[in-house]
Amino acid sequence: MNIPVNFFYWFLSIIPILVLLILMIKFQWGAPKAALFTLTLTIIISFLFFKANIEVVSIEILKALWNSLSIILVVITAILLYEVSDEAGAFEILNKTFKKIAPNELIRIMMIGVVFASFLQGVTGFGVPVLVSAPLLIQIGVSPLWAVVIPLIGHSWAGTFGTLAIAWNALIFQTGIDNITTIREIALYGSGLLFILGTIANITIAYFYGGFRAIKKGFIAILLISLVQGGGQVIISQFNPDLSAFIPSALSLISLILLSRSPLYKDKWMIEDSKIMKRKEQNIVEEIENKMNMHEAFLPYYLMSFITLSVLLIKPINNSLSKFSYGPSFIETKTGFGIVNEFVSQYSPITPFTHAGMFLFSASMLGYIYYRKKGFINKGKLPVIFKKSIKKAIPPILAVISLISISRVMSGTGQTLVLAEGISNVLGEYYVIFAPFIGFLGSFITGSNMSSNILFADFQMLTSKIIGLNTPAILGSQTAGGGVGMSIAPGNIVLGTTTANILGSEGKVLKKILPFTISIATLFGILMFISHILNI
Repeated sequence: MNIPVNFFYWFLSIIPILVLLILMIKFQWGAPKAALFTLTLTIIISFLFFKANIEVVSIEILKALWNSLSIILVVITAILLYEVSDEAGAFEILNKTFKKIAPNELIRIMMIGVVFASFLQGVTGFGVPVLVSAPLLIQIGVSPLWAVVIPLIGHSWAGTFGTLAIAWNALIFQTGIDNITTIREIALYGSGLLFILGTIANITIAYFYGGFRAIKKGFIAILLISLVQGGGQVIISQFNPDLSAFIPSALSLISLILLSRSPLYKDKWMIEDSKIMKRKEQNIVEEIENKMNMHEAFLPYYLMSFITLSVLLIKPINNSLSKFSYGPSFIETKTGFGIVNEFVSQYSPITPFTHAGMFLFSASMLGYIYYRKKGFINKGKLPVIFKKSIKKAIPPILAVISLISISRVMSGTGQTLVLAEGISNVLGEYYVIFAPFIGFLGSFITGSNMSSNILFADFQMLTSKIIGLNTPAILGSQTAGGGVGMSIAPGNIVLGTTTANILGSEGKVLKKILPFTISIATLFGILMFISHILNI
């Protein structure tokens, strides 16, 4: 590489990231618009200063489009699954069910705002957990502001391995790591930090509800949820990352339902003066005239669970469906500064029949057929459902394509390498403290841990190698920091305030959550530095 690593070229390399930040935070541009503008600027910088040619930039953008396809399929089908359930009125039934099975108010809040929100994150993601949980919490008496805050914090532990590990797979795709031992090590660091995040989040939510009195009353439930979710994720991520948030979140839901029947929590209990409840103005929820039962309301998620587990865990089925895969080939390219992007015969191959999008789509369609047959969805609604799903999917799709393109162009033209070398020269080993904040920042500005990993995975890996740090630890802290940042992602907050009917209160929500998220990211940084010092 012949690119000068000096302040001028380092500043040129960081311009795309700074511009993206400024456009989204200062000027409140949405992610699609900001990312598209930044991509254009990144390409211009590549041509003018990094001696890139049309061939280099075009191939990198084509790679980005292919990477985007895998993610886009999940985005559309995840939203489709939600829309089918919503059209059938399943969420109203679920709310009624939660009230019946959890007489203890704190447990009921955690069942919806932590466990159910996490379950939704395990199979859907993309803001759906907040979008669904906020109105459910309001219906049981939680004030609208706190109804948004609770699920934002409660489901963040599943931000990396949720949605069938879409953010995790983005991290691995971007770094190109294929050594199974290294991948497992990254998963161990990431899931370990996320275990801590989930545990502290559960304690914090109980404290929000009723201070130390609520923590004491809910201690067993908090411990159970934290161990099943966080501990389960640590274990399962070592052999099947795609299911390492999905299975623990489903098990925690079952566990909490069973715990609600125990002598500890079977009786009605509440803290009358809880600051997060709105008792005097609480609306009485009318009985729902709907013959749908709890299991029918959960049907799409049962189907999702069955299909996913069958395909991924039953080897004959998996082997048969995995036979067909495709990945395009790309020629070798080279910049004027000597940055070589090697020839690839099969780039990031997709196996469509074992892809998360296929599982989500199958569950959506089977759920629709059942609901239509039962009369829960009226005839002719399928086109409407598809239209709603595609309309909601367009903004994240545009953002994903642009963000991946920015990352690929920066990497393919040497900008990421210059940026990494510059920072490593300044911070040295103390960079480990700031690594989680990079992931945190990425989730905040892009709206998802997936996008954060797309933007910064290459940068984090290169920086760690240049400094001589533990690369798996740095990448683990990158995606764990991204999980924390999901709690303050503007897109997720807006979805919550919209369904909670407090649109415009995003600043108030952010003010409630920001101290929590900054504290967690700081804790991650300290733990990473201790790990570095002790060489563990």
